[in-house]
Amino acid sequence: MPGDKLSLPQTITLAALMLEAKEISNTELEKRYGFTLTGKDRIKLNNLKLVESRKQGRTYVHELTDDGWVRMAEEFRAGIAVSAGRTAKVLGALVAIFQRFTDRIGYKPADVFAREDMSSALSDISSSRKVSHTPSAPLNVEARIRDAYQQLAEQPNTWVSLTQLRPLLGDIAREDVDTTLRRMIGMADVRIVPESNQKILTKEDRQAAVTIGDQAKHLILIGA
Repeated sequence: MPGDKLSLPQTITLAALMLEAKEISNTELEKRYGFTLTGKDRIKLNNLKLVESRKQGRTYVHELTDDGWVRMAEEFRAGIAVSAGRTAKVLGALVAIFQRFTDRIGYKPADVFAREDMSSALSDISSSRKVSHTPSAPLNVEARIRDAYQQLAEQPNTWVSLTQLRPLLGDIAREDVDTTLRRMIGMADVRIVPESNQKILTKEDRQAAVTIGDQAKHLILIGA
């Protein structure tokens, strides 16, 4: 939708919040990055559910939402439009290379810009690269998830419960399935959402959910 298009300053703001991966005040944003999130930019990002903002004392604090993480993955994949100038063009090229690299190793921005020590993320990346060089190729979990979805979906663009999906992936470690689902949520044809009517959830539904950000999600749609 035209109203969903972000300006470069708004995209840069999301990138800064992604780098922080936690709540940050306008005071800290100004100190670290030289700008604040206020006025029309804040209202738009709040209305699009990409950023959560709340008043703390005399200033605002902000945090990237799950939808914000997804949007940044989409922006990275599409290529962030930059202004003219050598620095901006180099930055745009670096973003494109970063996205190709994370796609290749099965990571998404949320896996890299985590709150944990970055050495842990780098260790995981190193392990992933070592595995890819072993004689037996790693199982293509994404392909299995897509195949299982097709078996369960009665028609295109159908919501499928993770409670139904997981038994078809029983031979794959849950951790691998969850990691892949968290990566897939950033893809253009995939949506993974919580059940809107929490009252109808069974114990099995809650156990089958995948946690993305701080939210349990129960339904998947592929092909939108």
